[in-house]
Amino acid sequence: MGRLSDCFSEFMFEYDTPRMVLVRHKKVGIVYRLIQLGVLAYIIGWVFMYEKGYQSVDSVVSTVSVKMKGIAYTNEKNNSRIWDVADYVFPHQGVGSFVVMTNYIETAGQKQGNCTKDGVCKSDSDCEKGKSMEGENGILTGKCVEYKDTLKTCEIFGWCPLEDDYHIPDPPLLMAAENFTMFIKNAITFPRYGVSRSNVVPFNKSCIYHKDTDPLCPIFRLGDLVTMAGFDFRKIAVKGGMIVIGIIWDCDLDWSASHCNPTFNIHGLYGVDSLSTPGYNFRFAKYFVEDRTEKRTLMKVFGIRFDIIVLGMAGKFDIIPTMTTIGSGVGIFGVATVLCDLLLLHFMQRRNVYKSLKFKSAEDEGEAQMITVGGREKATRE
Repeated sequence: MGRLSDCFSEFMFEYDTPRMVLVRHKKVGIVYRLIQLGVLAYIIGWVFMYEKGYQSVDSVVSTVSVKMKGIAYTNEKNNSRIWDVADYVFPHQGVGSFVVMTNYIETAGQKQGNCTKDGVCKSDSDCEKGKSMEGENGILTGKCVEYKDTLKTCEIFGWCPLEDDYHIPDPPLLMAAENFTMFIKNAITFPRYGVSRSNVVPFNKSCIYHKDTDPLCPIFRLGDLVTMAGFDFRKIAVKGGMIVIGIIWDCDLDWSASHCNPTFNIHGLYGVDSLSTPGYNFRFAKYFVEDRTEKRTLMKVFGIRFDIIVLGMAGKFDIIPTMTTIGSGVGIFGVATVLCDLLLLHFMQRRNVYKSLKFKSAEDEGEAQMITVGGREKATRE
């Protein structure tokens, strides 16, 4: 119990106060200054210059609109056709995520009725009535009917004739899409600082974006975007793909707002050698009535999906983060003292002498006489 009381007394009634000891030692002095120099370089170089610890920051608020230009010509099965923006962009222009069609499979004149499908059957029992087949646009009628003279197949009820999507056109039908142009209009604001900017600055309307020669031009050639994403347009146009266009605003508002301009980062959402299923496609139908019968033209569209993402941060001088950073830096300087104390008190030959100079103990009751015990000065009452 007495020992516990002594421990409690030492914990409750002792107070540590720093003691200044001047030590003249070349090695320790050099280590001390080198550590201080390293801390100072870190604070000035990294915290202030690189991380801009003297600034407060604000996130970007933005809006994006896109306009496509270009036409394509196809002549599939002696059916000549011109494709313009209204035909090959889905959905309509003006959003930050859209698809540009590069290839398609067209199934014209479909109407609801009975037709045959691929696959072989021997009797009606092989065709379960009412069952829907995966990948087919109908349900089984329960009949096994003749197909291609010697073969029989299950009959289905659905949109006939059935779509044949096993043979994808190659080369892609809209190879001309490589030369389509995309105009990206991006307006942003940093509400905390009341600064608004746009990527549409005075520019030559015939310019085409190039990261080195024309990095601020808002007009992009589709073939260039695909190349910058790491793909070959000829290959990706067959089955489609997905590409992200990142617009990055990194602004230092301690300078004029005219220096606040975007940079573009273009990359694909999967690698060239990705094991995941590549491509991008969807279907839509155009309905019409012919001879009082509803019909449709089914389109399976392969295209490049573009997702436009805007990221941004602005910084400006602020006294509060500046003082906080300075205070943190001053605190880090204490690392030099801690390390040098460890060196002096535990690794130097005269460590016991340094300990006796570094640590003292004093009592506030009665008269005390300072004596040295084990290299450390302590006070005892007479």
